[in-house]
Amino acid sequence: MVTQPTTAAPVRVEIYDQVYNLRGVDAEHITKLAQFVDGKMRTVAEQTSTIDSLRLAVLAALNIADEYHRLKDTHEAILNRLDQLSKKLSITLTEDG
Repeated sequence: MVTQPTTAAPVRVEIYDQVYNLRGVDAEHITKLAQFVDGKMRTVAEQTSTIDSLRLAVLAALNIADEYHRLKDTHEAILNRLDQLSKKLSITLTEDG
C-alpha cells in the first residue's frame, strides 16, 4: 500500500500588497518567511525611487542573497576555526597523555 504525503492546507500570505496562497508543512514558518520578504521589499522601496514591484522583488532577492552568502561565509569561517581548535586540542591532549 502506497501512502500519499498529506498536503497541507494553503496559507494565505500578503507580500507587498499581493496575496499568495502557499502550501507547506509549517504554516507559521511560511507566514514568517512571507513577512520577511515583505519587509525586505518595503525597505528596498523606501531606499529607491522604483515603484515596479517586479524590480523591487529582484532587488529584495539580491539583498537576501547577499545576506545569505555573508552569513554562510561567516558560518564556514567559524566551522574552520572550530576544526583548527579541535585539532590543536586533540594534539595537546595526545602529547599530555
